Amino acid sequence: MTCRDSALRERHLLATTDSLQALLAQPRCALGVFVPAGLHPARAERHQLDQIARAGADLFEIGLAHHDAGLDGPIIQAAYRRALSRGHLLTRALRGIEHAAGLRPTVVMTYWDPVSRHGPERLARLLADAGAAGAMVVDLPDNQAERWQAAAKATNLSTPRLVPRHLTDTGLATVAAGASGWLYAPASTAPTGYRGPLDVPALADFTTRLRAASPLPVVSGVGISTPALAERVAPLVDAVVIGTPVVRALMTAPEQAPAITTAFAQTLNPHATTETRA
Repeated sequence: MTCRDSALRERHLLATTDSLQALLAQPRCALGVFVPAGLHPARAERHQLDQIARAGADLFEIGLAHHDAGLDGPIIQAAYRRALSRGHLLTRALRGIEHAAGLRPTVVMTYWDPVSRHGPERLARLLADAGAAGAMVVDLPDNQAERWQAAAKATNLSTPRLVPRHLTDTGLATVAAGASGWLYAPASTAPTGYRGPLDVPALADFTTRLRAASPLPVVSGVGISTPALAERVAPLVDAVVIGTPVVRALMTAPEQAPAITTAFAQTLNPHATTETRA
């Protein structure tokens, strides 16, 4: 890579990160949509991402499949198994991330095991080169946090952190100090795909603690299963992320995914149209 190429790449990475920061700094609550990488052949996946972006997604979370996704429910676990069964996952995931990042700010969601297997430094570089603005390791071990943060920082990749609600103030401060991009406050303490009621007052208390500990934006997902629940959570956070409702459609009836996205988008921003977001 020449010095000029390196400088151009650096400017691109900074612009990618800046676009995510600008989105989360807006007064309205943004909509993130989680899509597992490699669930469908590349051409179909690109078409689905295009449609979801036009339907109202403000940002993408692209999931890197893992065989032991312990924080996820049965729908996302099944999607991951299907993606893994197709083989060559990392290569296909990087192509999906690159396409998603060309549409909307994109953050990769992964478990530590794939990071460890591919190597934190190598994987951070590959994700950044594909255009990702950040990568969130949902089960990042405490003894690996410093290494991962250094690897990501070297590539201008932000490191959002999922913050368990049970953390003490000291633990919360430690996690927040090593985070960048955003802090992720699960709306439910259950695995992804939870479809029951949410304890919104408890979530409000938790987001207040997060904002006291860090100036980073706060994002919420897990259990935000309907537009009505998204509407209740939206005033507390800077972005709401939906996953299982869209993944369920992508698994069984992909043509329904854009309509599901639009229903959530219109709830969060009723004055916008899908055309203005495209």
